[in-house]
Amino acid sequence: MVAKNLPLQNRVAIVTGSSRGIGKAIALHLASLGAKLVINYSSNSAQADEVVSQINSTSDHPRAIAVKANISDPDQVKSLFDAAESTFQSPVNILVNSAGVLDAKYPSILNTSLEDFDRTFDINTRGSFICCKEGAARIKQGGGGRIICLSTSLAAAFRPGFGAYTASKAAVEAMVKILAKELKGTGITANCVAPGPIATDMFFDGKTEEMINKAINECPHGRLGVSEDVAPVVAFLAGDASEWVNGQILRVNGGYV
Repeated sequence: MVAKNLPLQNRVAIVTGSSRGIGKAIALHLASLGAKLVINYSSNSAQADEVVSQINSTSDHPRAIAVKANISDPDQVKSLFDAAESTFQSPVNILVNSAGVLDAKYPSILNTSLEDFDRTFDINTRGSFICCKEGAARIKQGGGGRIICLSTSLAAAFRPGFGAYTASKAAVEAMVKILAKELKGTGITANCVAPGPIATDMFFDGKTEEMINKAINECPHGRLGVSEDVAPVVAFLAGDASEWVNGQILRVNGGYV
């Protein structure tokens, strides 16, 4: 059973890339605060269905659905909003752009192929742009609307080997700051959460033990972050208490940067 009077009670949220990793943790946390969720995935339906089942097991009525969509495709992004509105009979209140990719080879700019560059920008930047564009048009106006993008603390660290990835996320940060001003009068805020090293499959993919230990040693806490370190910050931005936080980049990294 879902308790009444939760902070996000009955608000409708779309979380892209929420079948695993940080996106999954965000979706579960928003659900624990009462939100209804669209769990977006690009390929693994089983993982998405598991998240949906976990959320729906806490309520007498379905509060989550899984929707496959490539966020770099405008028509498929529209389908996310269509599914949310038709299922929950309500406009979307919260959009969290969590889907992203990172080249596991960590090449220098000199050695980054145009194919990898295009793929990185296609998902991280174009995908966030399309989702923000759709969200700006369809999120409920009048107060409480939230657009939250995921960036990276590398956008303030400038580590070699992450040129395309860092640039793709830095572009998202700039876009969010402009979007916050363009949404004037709608009651919708736009912010970015920029995690540091988080212990997810995407972080570990392709990294040597030396690279992992270097990231740990550079953090004052002496550990990698976990997805559950990020989710409450996103939830804060999704709620009423963050009304006066707009156009901001919140770096959630334990002092890494």
